[in-house]
Amino acid sequence: MQKYCENTNYNPGGEGMEHKKTYYAKELETANGTLIIEGPIPAEQLRSFHFHEGLVAFRPPSQQFKALIEIASLPEGRIIIARQNETIVGYTTFLHPDPLERWSEIKMDDLIELGAIEVISTFRGTSVGKNLLRVAMMDEAMENYIIFTTEYYWHWDLKGTELNVWDYRKVMEKIMSAGGLIYYSTDDPEICSHPANCLMARIGKNVPPESIEQFDQLRFINRFMY
Repeated sequence: MQKYCENTNYNPGGEGMEHKKTYYAKELETANGTLIIEGPIPAEQLRSFHFHEGLVAFRPPSQQFKALIEIASLPEGRIIIARQNETIVGYTTFLHPDPLERWSEIKMDDLIELGAIEVISTFRGTSVGKNLLRVAMMDEAMENYIIFTTEYYWHWDLKGTELNVWDYRKVMEKIMSAGGLIYYSTDDPEICSHPANCLMARIGKNVPPESIEQFDQLRFINRFMY
């Protein structure tokens, strides 16, 4: 099941681009009930849902819910959610990279970061994470972006899943591959600090060559310094 509606206009390209968002949704049957996977969700609609207390991977639930609403309010921000009735049990976020990070050293309007993906323990192992990304990529506008994620083992729920870093890394790779993200090399010091850390990205088919070149420069800043 899919639904869609459009908001805002979009002009492909770099600086000053507008961001078109098209809503999609699908049902996911699990052993613990039916979920609706949908998005991007506007901030005003997001506020109407309940945020599950088990979503604690990044910060206390109330603070994380507030952060999601703020992201949804950004021109480029996208929030895809998994909900059971009116309760959000999983989500993923897309937005421009943090201004303080290396990925913002070159201003690119068509570079967005898959900043977080989280699912409560009850629904882990039911392909919720994969379906969050599949729904996100249903929007044709995603072909206008380079989408990247930085995976650091210290953010992973190794204790809760009882997985070692390498098994967890395999799980993350499978989830990200559902959204078309693949491994990319980089000289980023944080990523290089542990072999389980990695950079993954998806380059949309409408991304211009100059943006791909800029992304390569960001991946290997140290190389381009000399």
